Amino acid sequence: MKAFLILEDGNVFEGTSIGSKKEIISEIVFNTSMTGYLEVLTDPSYTGQAVCMTYPLIGNYGIAYQDMESKKPWPDGYIVRELSRIPSNFRSEGTIQDFLEKNDIPGIAGIDTRSLTKILREKGTMNGMITTNENYNLDEILPKLKEYVVKDAVKRSTCSEISHLEGDGFKVALMDFGAKRNIARSLNERGCDVTIYPAFTKAEEILAANPDGIMLSNGPGDPKECTSIIEELKKLYQSDTPIFAICLGHQLMALATGADTHKMKYGHRGANHPVKDLKSGRVYISSQNHGYVVDESTINPDIAEVGFINVNDKTIEGLRYKNKDIFTVQFHPEACPGPQDSNVLFNEFITMMENRRK
Repeated sequence: MKAFLILEDGNVFEGTSIGSKKEIISEIVFNTSMTGYLEVLTDPSYTGQAVCMTYPLIGNYGIAYQDMESKKPWPDGYIVRELSRIPSNFRSEGTIQDFLEKNDIPGIAGIDTRSLTKILREKGTMNGMITTNENYNLDEILPKLKEYVVKDAVKRSTCSEISHLEGDGFKVALMDFGAKRNIARSLNERGCDVTIYPAFTKAEEILAANPDGIMLSNGPGDPKECTSIIEELKKLYQSDTPIFAICLGHQLMALATGADTHKMKYGHRGANHPVKDLKSGRVYISSQNHGYVVDESTINPDIAEVGFINVNDKTIEGLRYKNKDIFTVQFHPEACPGPQDSNVLFNEFITMMENRRK
């Protein structure tokens, strides 16, 4: 069956329908990872977005449910050049086609994803529609595309109740703004006793549990939309409890301390982004998935300093807070998928909690 990807600038791509046949409007973004497509599909940071995979062949090792980074897939749609329908992998439990159908996610294959990526790179992230309706009307569709906005993304992707990963080490409170499983797993593997809290939990409840440290997770959407969460983070900042934040958590802590954020032209989504640690001089190859960034000119130098920068475009990739046991990163040290270079930052968080106990 034919499928069409219609962009808000009027560009139309014709391909083959994959997955569900339903029609969706979403924000179109691209990811440059060559592997890890299941982890991408199950990353809550893609809530409200349709993701284009730039690598030309997707699905050749099938679906292994053990690799899922959350309980379900989150993108509205999926866009690929070629979909492998016969996977070869002893761990495979099915195909991407079956996975998309089962989870009611529409997609399109057989389009020039290089051309689509160039459009998004040059014109910026834009909205689009995936449809199987061959009689689509551009005059009716384009105004709808321009009106679409991703809303309530964190509310949709956070957990609904508190959960716990038992450990015999430091007690860590993980605030779930749309957390990938490997964040809690990375802490738990280091012996931490991890309690996972829904995104809108009050600061008083978290502090009443007397955690040794607080972890702020990744998540989807515009950080400025999370006004109530930002107010709670202001209280956590004043508590003097060690805090480590990733991705959306990094942005929210910046907003809570008076800095500003803005939307990037097309974001960073992939597994090979170089970032430099300004403290050690070391360069990490990192996994990233974000469309917003902290504005350096709005950072109060008495509160925080830039700790990490992107080697390619010099955007902020992390902050170290002054006179506080707080550091935050824009990239994903837990990776999954991606390089493991920066997972040593979890060890830095452990050391921070150790020093606080002394």
